[in-house]
Amino acid sequence: MQIELIDTFLDLCETKSFNQTADRLGVTQSTVSGRIKSLETIVGVKLFLRSRSGTALTTEGLRFEPHARSLRHDWVSALNATRDTALTGVTMRIGMQHDLMSVAIKELIDRLRDILPDTALLFEADYSGQMCSDLISGQQDIAVLFSPVIQPDLYFETLGDVRYVMVSTDSNRLDDIDKQRYILANYSASFAYAHAALLPDFTHVTLSVGQNAAMVDLLTSLSGSAYVLEHSAKALVASDQCQMVTDAPPIMQPVFAGLNVRNRHRAAYRKLTKALHAQYGTTTTLRSRDRHMVRDT
Repeated sequence: MQIELIDTFLDLCETKSFNQTADRLGVTQSTVSGRIKSLETIVGVKLFLRSRSGTALTTEGLRFEPHARSLRHDWVSALNATRDTALTGVTMRIGMQHDLMSVAIKELIDRLRDILPDTALLFEADYSGQMCSDLISGQQDIAVLFSPVIQPDLYFETLGDVRYVMVSTDSNRLDDIDKQRYILANYSASFAYAHAALLPDFTHVTLSVGQNAAMVDLLTSLSGSAYVLEHSAKALVASDQCQMVTDAPPIMQPVFAGLNVRNRHRAAYRKLTKALHAQYGTTTTLRSRDRHMVRDT
């Protein structure tokens, strides 16, 4: 199969416009139409519907799209394997746990640009379960996440931890916190487990949030008490919006790197994983004997 057929199909999935795809790929609209027709002939089904209101994927096209992305990813991997071990001139798709997008992201980008100067970086914020699915399908190259989902095709390493601390608009002492105004953080399964073990009296509440940024917004708009990332806590305290609850125990959230096993030993991915270790702090591998300790989110 000609890879330009897949490239054209995936671009058209994004633009929903034959004219725009032609402009982006630097070809004529008739070339785009011809490529799509050729691809439809190969797969034996119609992939797009064209009407006055625009272009849309058919049901068969929707089913084909994730496989097309996987084919594109495998093609790039095959080219890199036959040429060299660098990711020169391609895009590295990096999934990031939502909360980690705000943790020294500029420093991380600088690190990655240093080790992969000719590689475009595409960061996407998501949750662990979806990122693991995207690693399997080839829609992401590597993920930095809280909750690994153990699969035969995936490999994980522990990078380090991020620290969550309790802040409050009401008091700096745990005994004085109003449980009716407490907002329960649900950032991951492991966080929830640690929170329940440390503060069992604070688990039965009426409001729960699963993202640090949303929690900060709630604290500043509704007021109350909650766990947030340490850097967010410092900012809230510095702006006099919250107090640090000094006797509340901090909760450490492990951070993992995940990638497809086929990329585990490639030099560029090893460099990338090393940079992530430098960013987050440790070098522990998640081995098969550790699998029972991992909870999905």
